[in-house]
Amino acid sequence: MAAFRLFALAVLAPLLLGANEPPTPEDYQSDAHSIEALINANYAYLDRFDDSRMPMSDRLRAEAEAVGSRAALIRYAERVLSALADHHATTGNSLDDSWALVPSYSDLWIERRGAEYIVTAVREGSPAQQANVAVGDQLVAVRGVPTATAVEQFWADLGLPVTAERADYAARVLAAGRRNVARQLTFARGGASARELSLPNLYAVASPDRPPVTTANQGDSLVIRFNNSLGDSATIGAFDAAMATAQPGQPIVLDLTDTPSGGNTSVARGIMGWFVDQPTSYQLHTLPSEERETGIVRQWLEQVLPRLGKHHQGPVTVRVGRWTGSMGEGLAVGFDAIGGRVEGGPMAGLLGAIYDYQLEKTGLTIKFPSERLFHVNGTPREKFVPSSTER
Repeated sequence: MAAFRLFALAVLAPLLLGANEPPTPEDYQSDAHSIEALINANYAYLDRFDDSRMPMSDRLRAEAEAVGSRAALIRYAERVLSALADHHATTGNSLDDSWALVPSYSDLWIERRGAEYIVTAVREGSPAQQANVAVGDQLVAVRGVPTATAVEQFWADLGLPVTAERADYAARVLAAGRRNVARQLTFARGGASARELSLPNLYAVASPDRPPVTTANQGDSLVIRFNNSLGDSATIGAFDAAMATAQPGQPIVLDLTDTPSGGNTSVARGIMGWFVDQPTSYQLHTLPSEERETGIVRQWLEQVLPRLGKHHQGPVTVRVGRWTGSMGEGLAVGFDAIGGRVEGGPMAGLLGAIYDYQLEKTGLTIKFPSERLFHVNGTPREKFVPSSTER
């Protein structure tokens, strides 16, 4: 079913249900059964899986039969989306004990290296950093269970085998923890004794009251740091005000290392518009669902246009890292395309552009990548790595 037809169903669903007619248990079960087909019709990265179908187990399909309430449907939707091993696939609603979202509410980037699970990035200012967890540490155990065993249990609970990609995904989710409890994580460093840490879940950590952007002068450069604000329309005005303080030709550094929650293209184009003097392509899109339905490929380039009275001629550098996510990654590849310098390590590697889908009977929203995104040179956005690692 094409995306526009699903959006039409999303609009009609509340009308069909009626204002005073709550969903029935049968409605919840029906929507549970619909999720697999919805993903197979619209998920942009089915080529990651055997037979170009989403991974489903007999266990998950049996669970759909028992769904009869909103909470049960949310839990089931979370579990089905987890089967994608895609940090960009989420539900619109959650439960108190849902897994924390990665990377938005994570502070450790974990990757399997041989038989070990290694910390490859630590979020700046996070509980993990404050507890002296460092890159190169080994995540030995989660709640006293050896990490490899915990990862196997994560996937066995979904009725699916462990693969390399699934191992990394599960390790990051386990390290981020459940939203309503502290994390019990054990780390080892070199030959030192392992140490067990109790770290607060990031949902329990008070978010500082920060403006959309903060500025600082470093040497000759004006550094503008985005405070996870790429989805906030106020960021455009704040960025304009920051740029108004720049001297003619001054080097500009855009710090995107704290943008894990992504954002929207209006904000991104508002930022890039300062640095182009003509319409310029910055990102390539494809919509696989349309090709599946019609056999005709749909592909388009998105452009950024100059902004009237707002232009900076000086050089621009973009800093990125593991907590540069989604639209932050789009900005990075966009600036690379328009002539900016991008420096730092690998980004979050989030897949594509997410669409929201409301399930027909209950209106519950699930979100997953439906467009594939690329650098204008054809490099998949999730595989883009800066050519410079200078910081």
